[in-house]
Parts: sequence; structure tokens; C-alpha cells
Amino acid sequence: LQGSTLSNAFLFNDNDTYAHDVLMRQLSNQSLKADPGAFSVYCNDGFTLAEILVERVSGMSFTEFIHQRFTEPLQLNHTKTPQDKWEDDKRAGLYFPAYQGKLPIESVNVIGSGGISSTAEDMVRFSQLFMGQGKGILSDKAVKAMEQEEYKKGMWPGDGGNIFNYGLGWDSVKLYPFSEYGIKSMAKGGDTTLQHAILVVLPEQKMAVAVLSSGGQSSTNQLLATELLLAALKEKGTIKDIKPNKSFGKPVKAKMPQDVTKKAGFYGNSESHFKIEITKNGELFLPSNREEKYVYTANGSFINEKGTSKLNFVTEKNGSTYLKVSTYKSTPGLGQNVMTHYLAEKLEDNVLSKKTAAAWAKREGVKFYLVQPKLITTQITRKEGLEGYWDGRKITGPNTAAHQLQIPVMNGRDTTETHFYTEGGSEYMEMAGLLYVSGSNVKPLDAGQSSKVTLQANGHAKWFTIPQATAGKTMSVTLSSKSSFAVYDEKGVCVNFTVVSGNNKVKLPKNGSVVFAGAPNSEFA
Repeated sequence: LQGSTLSNAFLFNDNDTYAHDVLMRQLSNQSLKADPGAFSVYCNDGFTLAEILVERVSGMSFTEFIHQRFTEPLQLNHTKTPQDKWEDDKRAGLYFPAYQGKLPIESVNVIGSGGISSTAEDMVRFSQLFMGQGKGILSDKAVKAMEQEEYKKGMWPGDGGNIFNYGLGWDSVKLYPFSEYGIKSMAKGGDTTLQHAILVVLPEQKMAVAVLSSGGQSSTNQLLATELLLAALKEKGTIKDIKPNKSFGKPVKAKMPQDVTKKAGFYGNSESHFKIEITKNGELFLPSNREEKYVYTANGSFINEKGTSKLNFVTEKNGSTYLKVSTYKSTPGLGQNVMTHYLAEKLEDNVLSKKTAAAWAKREGVKFYLVQPKLITTQITRKEGLEGYWDGRKITGPNTAAHQLQIPVMNGRDTTETHFYTEGGSEYMEMAGLLYVSGSNVKPLDAGQSSKVTLQANGHAKWFTIPQATAGKTMSVTLSSKSSFAVYDEKGVCVNFTVVSGNNKVKLPKNGSVVFAGAPNSEFA
């Protein structure tokens, strides 16, 4: 699967099931990114698809199923989904650095992917299933199947220390640093927009730690969980000492064969594409940090001066060349993580026809505004020096582009296929279940004392730019039920969203934009 079809999945205090309900239809219009089993890569849609399969087989909603089969037998009394009734005052508060104040409840409406909310206590109680203590709930056969090293069945960047090595459902079934001690370990992390979690289980030790946070990130939570478990293992005498942080050592520069420079060029992943430069004297630079230099060493690796990161070029059986990165990342007081993955795949030349080049030239620098479902923008900017690509996507025609990448672990996740079409004089862009309208068709906000906006029967949001005549003025909006509006500054930062603030009066920023969204035919005055 391409990765993440998340339209209307992450909402404030809105348990709309749209993302779940339309997934099968949306997947039917997507291509597979690779043959089944070719490699393992993170995929949200896989979890949502599993949710739907459970519903089809059981005849129950996924929420009903997990309560009947898991939360009730295990007495997980604080484990809920957006479809449950909640006591909101018992939820952890949600915050965001750019907003002063508490945010509304976050509803993650792809329940299988990330919509189950819980407590750390409930999560470690759940972990008993993987320690042989959940008889009658999950069979030993199922537990063993989940623990299998699925990542080894296809292309993978080696079997060294890593925080990612997939099982079934598990992010890791051989988690670093426990792999260094010969201790069996599994981990599953999760990040929504505002909440973050990790569960680390050592089944043979009958130990588990769950760390949940409002804000932060699951990788930091994982470091804390790991440190707690290592300290407990040492206290029990299971391990003698906690191993010191590792590195690749200070690099010793070696003479580089000149054909290595052929590995330079443009590389892409599901987020972007970039140019790798290799000098004749064996120095390599990545555009993400031009100050950091990697030098060629005798074993064929490029290593940074701190000895914390190592690069290799690997040509896989599929004929593609990859940039392999191994990195030790240390956090004071929280130990160390290591990640080994393919950062990017080398891109082939893609010469565009005159017709295709002309079509894409018209979109250069144009913002596209999300009109269905609920609310962001993206801008088409093709980087100089690599014709025929847009942020890692290969341009395949005047109105189409797609990620044609096969990258395991993480950097090949969330790939997309993009399609443009014109309707009613406006150009639209479809991508990953989302629909955008070209900024070329977005009109300025009416500068009069009063005006009215009405959404069409299709329910598409309406965007407006803020003209100089209205910048600095205060706009007051009367909202109909099931509707909202948001105001963004010229940098795309949201300065007011009525669902969050409850404030229908806002000072309009210079060169900003306004969007009105809601049910079909909603009126705003």
C-alpha cells in the first residue's frame, strides 16, 4: 500500500468516521508501491485495513471488538476509542507551542492506525498477552507469529543494531540496545499530532514499560522506557553493567577510488529529493547539513567527524542504488538509540516532453489549498537541477506524478500518486485521498463592510486571500451549525481556528488567507 490515506482522520472533538468509511474506495484507486513481500516499510493504511477486516469477520465494530475481546477480559478500564463516551476531565491536556492555552480533544478516527487511547497502566497490563499470561485472549500461535522477523523476508539494510526491525504489528522484534545483551525485546511506538506513546516488552524477563506523553515524541519516550528497563535488569542482576554509548570512532581518511564519485547525484525519498556531492579527495556532504563533513575510510564507508554517523552506497538486487545511513543518537540522561536505514534511492533522469514541461511550468510556485476534507495547503516548487521531479515524485505526464520509490524501513512510507484535473474553470489536485484547489483560482476576501459566503452542495471548503485593503482589520463571522473558519498568516501559520479558540472575531494578517469549512450549503456572514 502507498502508506497513509488519512482524510478527516485527525480532528478536534469530532469522531467523524469518514476516513474509515472511504478507505476501501480510496485504496481501489491506488497502485501498490511494490510487490507484496518485496520489503517492509511502515504503513498506517495497513493497520486501518486490518481494522476493517476485523469488522467484516467479527460482525462487530472495531471498538466493540476490542472491548469484548481485550479491554474487558484484561480490565483495561481506561482504554477507549473516539467512538466511546468519555469523561473528558480525566484526559491529559493537549497543548501546542504556537498556541497559548489548552486544545480541544484530539479525535484520531483511523482507530486501527492510532485511535485507541489508554493509560500507561493499562498498556503494561495489555503487555501480559506477550508474556504467556493472557490465556483465552491471544493464542500462543498468534503471539509467536507477531514476533517473527518479518523484516528479513524482503529487502532490508542489514541486520545490525536498530530501533526498527518489524514483526507483525511490532515496530521492532529485536530492539536496540537489548539486542546487544541477547535479551528478547519488542516495541511499538505511536505518534498522533499531539500525543505520543511507546510500549517496550521483554517477554522472557516478564517485564514491560509504557511511556505516554502529551507533546514530545515517541522516540524520546522509547529512550526513557529503555533506560528504566536497563536499570531494572541491572538491579535484578540479569545484566552486570549497562553498556556505554557506542560510536564508529573518529574516522581515518583513506584514498578513495575515483569511481565512487559516480555514486553522487540526485536521491529521493517520500518527503523530498536532494543532491549528494562527493569531492575527488573523498569528502561527502548532505544538503540537510552542509556544515557536516563525511570522509571516506578504508572499509568503504563515509563517516562524520564525530563518529556518530556512517554512510554507504548499496546497489540492491532490484538494480537500484541506495544511500544507507547508520546513526548513533545520544540524549543526555536518556541513553542512546541507533537507526540503520536507507535514507534515499538514486533517481534516474526523467526528461519531460514539451507538453508535460509546459503544464508543470504553469504550476510552479502555485499554492494548492485543501478543500476536502478538513484544512491545509501545499505548494508546488520543483527544485532546480533535477528536471522531471517534484519533491521525490516522478512527473509522469502533464497531469500526473507519483513516487516510484522502493525504500524499506521508514523513508519509503507515505508515498503518493498525484492527479490534476480542471472542473468549472478551476484546477484541482487529488493526492492520498485529499482534494486541493489551485491558488490561481482563489479570490481575495471581499473588502466591504459585510458579505456572505455559502459553501456549495459538494461541501468543498472556500478559501480567500487577504487583500491589502482588509489587512489589519477585525473580521467578525456568524457561523451556522457544523461549520468553522480559520485564518492563516503569510507564512501559513494558523492564527485563529474557531474549533480551537471558539473566537469568531479575528484581526486579519497581512498577505494571509481565510478558509470557511463545514457541512454542504453552510452559510457564513
